[in-house]
Amino acid sequence: MKPNAGIVSVMIAALLFLCGCASFTNDPSSKAQGLLEPAPIMRFSDIPVPAGFRLIAKDSYSFEATGVRVGVLRYQGKADPDLVVNFYKEQMAMCKWNLLNIIEYGQRVLNFERETETCIVNVSAKGNAVTITVSFGPKSQAPVNTKTTVKDPIK
Repeated sequence: MKPNAGIVSVMIAALLFLCGCASFTNDPSSKAQGLLEPAPIMRFSDIPVPAGFRLIAKDSYSFEATGVRVGVLRYQGKADPDLVVNFYKEQMAMCKWNLLNIIEYGQRVLNFERETETCIVNVSAKGNAVTITVSFGPKSQAPVNTKTTVKDPIK
């Protein structure tokens, strides 16, 4: 008895469908493939923001004048917090920021610096919403030593 061509087609389609569903599993290796892209328009060209995150204007401010800028920019969106951390590690390096350290304690805090500025990126998640707070400003200057040395009169 020969199998019906329609039944064989349905069985092949079902097999292909079931094999394809394996790629939709929530395994950790699939997380590495889900990279975030930078937003096409950013408040500052050298401080990236993941696409899909919106500025919370009432919780943000920035000031820029003659080579000095200071700001706190708060964004909200939906993404895996680990992907947001990886986004900042990669994108900030491309914008010539050096990663100093990462502190994780429920929230994630990334500290960056470059010649004259520092930038702190705080990533916090509540439910499926992620809030990113980017704080930046000039590096504090080391205090100038104004003490004068007194020579020992005995010598």
